[in-house]
Amino acid sequence: MGSLADPYALRCVSDLPPPFRPVFRFRYFNSLQCECFHVCFFSDVNMVISAPTGSGKTVLFELCILRLLSRFLLPDFRFNLVKGTLKTIYMAPSKALVQEKLRDWNTKLGPLGINCLEMTGDNEFYNNKAIHDADIILTTPEKFDSMSRHGIRNGGLGFFSDIALVLIDEVHLLNDPRGAALEAVVSRIKMLSRHGNMKSSPLASVRFVAVSATIPNIEDIAEWLLAPPEGIKRFGEEMRPVKLTTKVFGYAPAKNDFLFERRLQSFIYDILMQHSRGKSALVFCSTRKGAQEAAQCLSQTGASLGYSNPFMQSMQQYEHLREASLTCSDKQLQTCIVHGVGFHNAGLCSKDRNLVEGLFLKGDLQVLCATNTLAHGVNLPAHTVVIKSTQFFNKEKGQYAEYDRSMVLQMCGRAGRPPFDDTGTIIIMTRRETVHLYENLLNGCEMVESQLLPCAVEHLNAEIVQLTVPDISFAIEWIKCSYLYIRIKKNPENYGIKRGTPRDLLEKQIKDICVEKIHELVEYGLIWTDEYAFLLQPLEPGKLMAKFYLKFDTMKLIVKASACCSLEDLLHIICHSAEITWIQLRRNEKKILNDINTDKDGRILFHIVMGNGKRKKRIQTREEKLFLLANDCLTGDPLIHDLSLNQETNSICSNGCRIARCMREYFIYKKCYRSAINSMILANSLHQKLWESSPFLLKQLPGIGIVTAKALKSAGIFDFETLATADARKIESATGRNYPFGNHIKESLSSLPPKIDIHIEDAGNRLGKSTITVTLTRLSQAVRSNKRNFADMVVGSEEDNVILFHEKIRTQEFHSPYSVKVFVPCPQNARVTLKADLIFEEYVGLDVHKKHVISREDDLHETKERGIDKPVPAYNLPAEICLVSSRTAQTSRSQSHTEQSPLSKEVYVIEEDAAVSALEKADNVVGTRKFNNLASLEVPSFDLLPEEEYGDMQAASTPEPAEAECKSATSNTIFDHIRKKSKDFPTLMLSKSMDSSYEPLILKKMKTSRDQFGVEQSSLHVGDVTPVDSEPAEPGVSPTNTAEKCRRILNRTSEKSCMLIAGKRDSPSEKSKVLTTPGESSLRFAGEKDSPLEKSKLLIKAPLENSLQLAAKHDSPSEKSKMPTTLDECSLGLAGGKDSPLEKSSILIRTPVENPFKKGTPVENSPQFTAKRDSPAEKRKFCFSSPPLPCFQAAKLTKQVQAAGQLFNIEEYVKDILEKRKGSESGDSFLNCRSVFSFL
Repeated sequence: MGSLADPYALRCVSDLPPPFRPVFRFRYFNSLQCECFHVCFFSDVNMVISAPTGSGKTVLFELCILRLLSRFLLPDFRFNLVKGTLKTIYMAPSKALVQEKLRDWNTKLGPLGINCLEMTGDNEFYNNKAIHDADIILTTPEKFDSMSRHGIRNGGLGFFSDIALVLIDEVHLLNDPRGAALEAVVSRIKMLSRHGNMKSSPLASVRFVAVSATIPNIEDIAEWLLAPPEGIKRFGEEMRPVKLTTKVFGYAPAKNDFLFERRLQSFIYDILMQHSRGKSALVFCSTRKGAQEAAQCLSQTGASLGYSNPFMQSMQQYEHLREASLTCSDKQLQTCIVHGVGFHNAGLCSKDRNLVEGLFLKGDLQVLCATNTLAHGVNLPAHTVVIKSTQFFNKEKGQYAEYDRSMVLQMCGRAGRPPFDDTGTIIIMTRRETVHLYENLLNGCEMVESQLLPCAVEHLNAEIVQLTVPDISFAIEWIKCSYLYIRIKKNPENYGIKRGTPRDLLEKQIKDICVEKIHELVEYGLIWTDEYAFLLQPLEPGKLMAKFYLKFDTMKLIVKASACCSLEDLLHIICHSAEITWIQLRRNEKKILNDINTDKDGRILFHIVMGNGKRKKRIQTREEKLFLLANDCLTGDPLIHDLSLNQETNSICSNGCRIARCMREYFIYKKCYRSAINSMILANSLHQKLWESSPFLLKQLPGIGIVTAKALKSAGIFDFETLATADARKIESATGRNYPFGNHIKESLSSLPPKIDIHIEDAGNRLGKSTITVTLTRLSQAVRSNKRNFADMVVGSEEDNVILFHEKIRTQEFHSPYSVKVFVPCPQNARVTLKADLIFEEYVGLDVHKKHVISREDDLHETKERGIDKPVPAYNLPAEICLVSSRTAQTSRSQSHTEQSPLSKEVYVIEEDAAVSALEKADNVVGTRKFNNLASLEVPSFDLLPEEEYGDMQAASTPEPAEAECKSATSNTIFDHIRKKSKDFPTLMLSKSMDSSYEPLILKKMKTSRDQFGVEQSSLHVGDVTPVDSEPAEPGVSPTNTAEKCRRILNRTSEKSCMLIAGKRDSPSEKSKVLTTPGESSLRFAGEKDSPLEKSKLLIKAPLENSLQLAAKHDSPSEKSKMPTTLDECSLGLAGGKDSPLEKSSILIRTPVENPFKKGTPVENSPQFTAKRDSPAEKRKFCFSSPPLPCFQAAKLTKQVQAAGQLFNIEEYVKDILEKRKGSESGDSFLNCRSVFSFL
């Protein structure tokens, strides 16, 4: 043997470290393995190996695994494994091949403590912990893609950082439509490995090793997987251990391709007798039914020969086959096995498939007829391989097509058994005109192209959902990580790009492909992008498409679906889905489908009907076939027993269940009540293959099939309740079974979820909202089980078709009784019908439905019982009332008064003081100050809004009244009107005990009668509110006069319930008069058009929203700090310089302020507390609360001040006061306003 560095030296198992030698049961590696030994075991470079089937490529995988495990070797060659820290991902095209490798590696690597985990459709019982502890994960590309798509939500992708080795078996699968999933997951791993957060993880240096049959463009795959030249290994047929002989037979064509394939069955027996020589033979057929018919034909021929049966060599073989047939569940397979012939396809259960494989490997079965999927699966070598027809039915195109060369090579690779044979024979049966295509088959294969482009939308959406593609640049990078990018540059014509396109234009077209796919996702609302189409974020529909592994065309059907879909509508969506387009309507199936649709017994729930409503007598389309197959299956006793149709029915139910579950979550997200409930019912029905109305519901219990269910139905036992009350002996008598069968059947009821009841009751009416309480009560004992049962609790409005409440509960674990409160809006029509549903997952016939009606009369009756003559109105608060507290002010919002919408959760309406106390004690939500002293009342503070914000309010306001109705007001009376008007307002209270982050509003209605002030009932408006600490009315002013003046100023019928005080543009007193406009929603002090005051108008904004916010410039510090004054004290916002402490801390001066200036000073000459247009104070907004004195009202600047270019600035004086009073009021940034102006 040469040195270890010599790549051509003979290698033996002893060259490995001692702990790894028991993995191999031979002494020397073959020539192919020796050539790859050094690169596989002594380096970490990526590899791509192309070699014939059966040449020993699996050993290369095992050497790479041992290379990774060598990191756990200690210096003394002791093996110290740390479980789950370095993971290997093995991907193969079929479940059978995955399961074969699982058994093999558990035997070889199990003694080393290696934990292997299978992740396929046959094995769904794994969790995040099992994945975390696994050292080798064996999976199919589709399953790995599906698992990783939604695993990010529950932490299932945490193991990605531990991936150190990726093994790809049969990488030429890229050329198959299924290859898109393989390409997507490998590209995902490549992108994640480049992420900055992965630099210190094993994923950063992940190693790719791919093997395939002989392919011509292995360099393209190597470029995709970043394999260096020393990692590329290509081997021809000379490396095959068993020499193969190929014979191609051409036959005359028949009327159609289907009849041609059936005619070939008559030639198979003679071919086997001539070339098999009594040794094992594999017969590959294009369809499951073809494999089954070929096996039956051969077994019948062999049985007709009696003891001369060529497929039966000894009596011992016969005994083995007879015993094995007794354990077989498939009757047709059972009859074939006893004559030495079997068939293998995906239609068999896992137990029968394993039985057939074992019999063939032992040599008891001499002939095995199988579909082409076996070529990708279990290693079942045979001396002779017969390919019966080189055509197959292309489900995508709906017609017969020739096999890919790679597929034919896979079939041929099963010929020749190295331990038993030194030669192998391949027989290819084809049409005469295609003989030349297969004569030199073994010398090469077709180019491997990418199949990602047709389904790039789905995979790109999955990457966006997983946040691996957060923007368009990452999306382009993802495309460049794919095999598609490699092949577009090499063969652009295959992907719709003109050959000869310059490199720069080619790159641009690749980017355009990416942008086009993103645009499609945005168009249907699956993802969100910004105005520049750069950022990419997933939306709920996109997340659902990725989670349930749906195709884009199917998701488009769901997004377009109506909000009121019936069961029939949802079933039609499933039948038009892209997941089952491969099912085609065949001519020989039309008769039985027509019989199903025109049955007179009413077996099926829905029929195919014509435009006139009559049942269709002739089925013509694929979708109609799917619809009838699903309906026939859901009866519980299907009429169809054809093997092919049964397989298609199973596919419809399995894919349809997945689609229905996606629709369920989508309609819950959209709050569509009817569609959501029907989606839940349909998903459960497809899962159990039973409608709710089926008389065979007992089939859901273990041990009960259709025969037993029919027998129980004839005895009057047709559902779970009748079974629970039935006697065990009656069950045994009805089914003809012996004791204790009846006891076992009754015990099986414990596997069902516990029985749960729903109770609905009214919990009161308030603010136009009805409150109902929905209570779940568990009526039966919850049985402890490893399986968790879930149910969807849904409460919805039947008239509005809106989901009001939804929750997913665990039926065995929730605390019984479990109650929830649901708030129902005031009915717009006569009544609202509420429905509460409890839909159990995966079970049919257990659902609970309750109905509850709320009418307007019920609301009125309940209101009268509480001692109120008429329903309490839903108060709409003035929108921008300033709730000022010492620390913070929160805003709460409500809809406009015209919509009659109830208040939000933060607003409470309380009629009496007793109700306030009850609310405080019961909910512990707010603390209020008792309304005792009217003398302490003050009007609320108001925002000062910029002129541009006022424009938005003006558009929604009512038209201006006539000029005659406009009343002028002086500067001395304007706030008097507001103070007096506040007497009619409900009391506005603010909690002092609550956290500053959440301060709800409370409206407290005055105890005084409505006509206390002599105001008409119609003049009272829901927008009239006053704060708790409002200023008392001035003595000598009668309430009646106050109300009359308020009616002149405020427009109570306005939609926005506010007023605008503006200077009339054409009036001679434009500079001093104030115009009252009832139709507007604010107070506006108008100055000259170009004056600084015009640009900083004071605006008191009211009622589109139930709150009042302190107006501040977005960029000013006060916007961030929000330090308003309290309601019980008036406040004045002081604008400081840009860098002054006052500017940064937003100091507000509180307590009432006396007029330091001469009484009666004209408004025009009053000090103006503002700043120049470009000064920092201009950017400042003022927030003050009334009652300020007239001298503080806003007015125009005098011409002298304007000419001097200086503004009155109080900042300097405040700074001086702050220095003099420093320490006297530490911790309080608010100053006494009296002290300020006494200092002035």
